[in-house]
Amino acid sequence: MVAAEMAVKACLNGGRTRSEHPAVPQTPAELAADAIAVRRAGAFAVHLHPRDAVGAETLDPRACDSAVAAIRAAVPGMPVGLSTSEKIDPDPFARAAAIRAWRRLPDFVSVNVSELGWAGIVRAAMHAGIGVEVGLATPGDAEEFARSPFVHRTLRALVEVDGGVEEARATAQLIPDGLPQLWHGYDERTWEVVSAGAAEGIDIRIGLEDTLVLPDRRVATGNAQLVAAAVELTARGD
Repeated sequence: MVAAEMAVKACLNGGRTRSEHPAVPQTPAELAADAIAVRRAGAFAVHLHPRDAVGAETLDPRACDSAVAAIRAAVPGMPVGLSTSEKIDPDPFARAAAIRAWRRLPDFVSVNVSELGWAGIVRAAMHAGIGVEVGLATPGDAEEFARSPFVHRTLRALVEVDGGVEEARATAQLIPDGLPQLWHGYDERTWEVVSAGAAEGIDIRIGLEDTLVLPDRRVATGNAQLVAAAVELTARGD
């Protein structure tokens, strides 16, 4: 369960709006600029939700291809991941079709086991040659994933709980041995969860998608400052 070397992934935007934080990146150019900044701050990879012309989350091939291409040009070699959340499109068949239509393939996608049709999304990504990280929000998700045929073909398991550390640990204990884990939380529980992950030597995720504040509750200036704070946690091991 413990990672050999802790790493921090940056989640650049999620479904956040500019009204929530003015630094939320939306356009390919903004996402690329943030990718540069978080790489300098110590992130090993980025996770993002591409946006359309009006700033809405989308799986449209043109928007996704543009975002991936911009980041690859700005930060060559940095792994890029996209979301496949049902919040972007509730139709799992449409999400799978969108993945098949991408031409600038991300290195990985995140797939939430709690969502209807998740296995079909995984198959579409794997068929396209895209890595998959599975999102596990509850112990039940972990149990369902452990029974699936994807355990040994998955890049990593995301322990992404709405609750606190105990829920994260309960979920993590049910993940099959040998599969890399990455922990993250949401909003007010974010730093509690990532601090626990760092203390156990597990990879963690941070960014404006998950929280807008630093460990001391000050509003962060942006993704790079959040990543720098998380990297400090991994250096301390707490």
